[in-house]
Amino acid sequence: MIGPINDVDVAIIGAGFAGIGLGIRLARRRRESFVILERAHGVGGTWRDNRYPGVACDVPSHLYSFSFRPKPDWSRVFAPGDEIHGYLRECARDEGLDPHLRLGAEMQHARWDGTRWRIETSAGTYCARVLAVAAGRLSEPRIPEIPGLSDFAGPVFHSARWDGGADLEGRHVGVVGTGASAAQIVPALAGRAAGLVVFQRTPPWVVPRGDRAYTAQERRGFALDPGAERALREELFDEAERAIGARRRVRPDIDRLRQRALDHLAAQVPDEALRARLTPDYEIGCKRIVISDDLYPALRRDDVTLEPSALARVEKSTAIAASGAHHRVDALVLATGFWTTRLPFAQRIEGRHGLLAQRWADGMTAHASTAVHGFPNMFVINGPNASLGHNSAVYMIETQIDHVLGALDHLRTRPGTSLEVTAEAEEAYTREIDAMSEDTVWLQGGCASWYVDESSGRLTLLWPGTARSFRARNGTFDPVPYGGRAPA
Repeated sequence: MIGPINDVDVAIIGAGFAGIGLGIRLARRRRESFVILERAHGVGGTWRDNRYPGVACDVPSHLYSFSFRPKPDWSRVFAPGDEIHGYLRECARDEGLDPHLRLGAEMQHARWDGTRWRIETSAGTYCARVLAVAAGRLSEPRIPEIPGLSDFAGPVFHSARWDGGADLEGRHVGVVGTGASAAQIVPALAGRAAGLVVFQRTPPWVVPRGDRAYTAQERRGFALDPGAERALREELFDEAERAIGARRRVRPDIDRLRQRALDHLAAQVPDEALRARLTPDYEIGCKRIVISDDLYPALRRDDVTLEPSALARVEKSTAIAASGAHHRVDALVLATGFWTTRLPFAQRIEGRHGLLAQRWADGMTAHASTAVHGFPNMFVINGPNASLGHNSAVYMIETQIDHVLGALDHLRTRPGTSLEVTAEAEEAYTREIDAMSEDTVWLQGGCASWYVDESSGRLTLLWPGTARSFRARNGTFDPVPYGGRAPA
C-alpha cells in the first residue's frame, strides 16, 4: 500500500538507472511505500541529459540493461543514447512507477532527525524511514575555469547540456577535451562544421569498437528465445570480466591491450607526426579507455585541427591554447567531464554529526560501497568504489539494490529501529579497498584521472576487482557490520 504522499518508507533520490532499478524492485515486491524524487522533468539520468550528436554507450547494449527486464530488440551492439533513454522511460511506465515519481523535485536538503529522514525539495517536503541516494556520479558537469570564457562571443555549452538551438552547421567549432564524450562528438560534427579544432590536454588510449546493427533475424531470435539473449549477455559479461587482468597490470594481459591500441592507432593514422601527438605517455587503462572506430579518421580530416594542448584562455572569438596557438571559433563545446570524486549531493545531506561532504572531506568511503557511518538508514547506490573500469555499471547497481533490499527486510522485522554501519566496519572496508587498489593501473599508471580523489590520492570511484567479486562481497546484506547479529 502506498503511504501518504509526504511520508513514505523509502525516498529515492534520482531517476536514472539506479533510481529506476530500485523503484522497479520495490514496486514488484509491494512491501514498502516509496517515492522517486527527480530534479528534472523526466526520467533517464545520464541518458536524459546527454543529447549530443553521436551519443552512445561504450558497453554492449545487451549487457547495459537490467537483468530482470531484458530488451531483445536492441538496434545495435552499442546502443545509441536515445534508445537507452527510451528503454528507461519504458521501464518506468510499464513497471508502474509513474505514481511514485515526483518530477521537478530537486533535493535541497536532507536531514536525519533521529528516527526519519526529512527531505526538503523544490516541490515540497517528504519524510522517509530510509533514504536511498541514486544521484549518480556523472550528473554534475565540470566546467573548467578558463579566463575569458564567460565573455566568449558565441555559444558555449557543456556536452551534457547540449544547446540544440545552437546552429553549428558551417561554423568553426572548438571542442575542449578528447575523452569518451569528445570521441563521439568530434566524428559527428566533422563535415557538418566548417572546421573543428580539438583541444587535447592528454591523448586517450583508443581501442576498436566493432559496432554494428543487429539484423531483424537476430532481434526476432532474441524475442522468441529468451535463453539466447541470456546466453549472449553471459558471453559479453565473461568477455568484459577478463579485462580486469590488464587493469591489475597482469602480464601478458596489459601488454596485449596496449599493443591492440597501438595497432589501432598505426592502422588508422599513417601520418607519423599526427600519430606521435596521439600517443599517450601513460599506461593504458590509467584513464578511461576510449572505444572508437571513427575518432582517428575524423582527426585526420583536412577540416579538423588537433591542438595538442589545453585551452588556456579566450579572447572574444579567439581560443588561445596553452601552446600559444590562436584559433578562431564561433562556438565552444566543453567535453570536460563531471564532478566524480566530490559529489555535489554530499553538500545537501546532513547526518548525525554534520554534512556528508564533511564526512567525505578526505575522499569518499562507504561500507560495502553503500553505507556511511553517521548516516543511519541511508544507502548510496553507484557511489564510493561502486563503478567499474572494465564491465557494466548496471550489474553493480543491481548488486547494490540487492544489498538495500536485504537491509529493508531487516528493518521490516524491527519497527522503530534504524541501521547504521559502524565506523570500524567502514574503516576496515576502506583498508580492504586501498590494499586491492595499490598495484592497479589506476594508481600506478602515471596519470591523473577522475577515478582518483585529487586530495587523498585514493581510488574512490572504482571497485578494483571483478564485477563478480563485488557481488560476492557486497550483494547480500549482513547485519553484523551494522552492529547486529549474524542470521541464525
